[in-house]
Amino acid sequence: MVEQQEASEDAVMTRIGQAVMLLHGGDREEARNRFGLLWSELGADGDGLHRCTLAHYMADTQDDPGDELAWDLRALTAAEGLRGERPAEHRDSLAVQALYPSLHLNLAADYLKLQRPDAARIHLRQARDAADALEAGGPAGQGAPGPYSGYDGGVRAAIERLEERMRGV
Repeated sequence: MVEQQEASEDAVMTRIGQAVMLLHGGDREEARNRFGLLWSELGADGDGLHRCTLAHYMADTQDDPGDELAWDLRALTAAEGLRGERPAEHRDSLAVQALYPSLHLNLAADYLKLQRPDAARIHLRQARDAADALEAGGPAGQGAPGPYSGYDGGVRAAIERLEERMRGV
């Protein structure tokens, strides 16, 4: 029974990954359609990591900044829900911890688009704090060759770019 559950969870992440490939390939509409179908299938009680990941990418398919913000807030809510559901050492909890810098960065960018710089600054600070926590030995920092490697480096660079942009606001 556990193996069947793990296989079905892998199938959901595979489907999310396929839609992400469509998104990155430029087919935002088809990606949005697939994410929407998956979101309906998961429902409000679906796996938190799946909901977080799906909402995180669904936000990127939105044309309206308010809709983008709503999906990014859903992603953060799903991530925060995992904190109480699972022990800190659980693999999904570690994956979500590694997403926090990006989740807050996206919210900061959303608020900036909506001309809410104070809210943007709050989330940008939270993105920086979450990235610093990972570098200090959190899950993404374990075994990494340096503070600006791979995913961490890309998120940190994006945080710095948004900070520079906001200095001009």
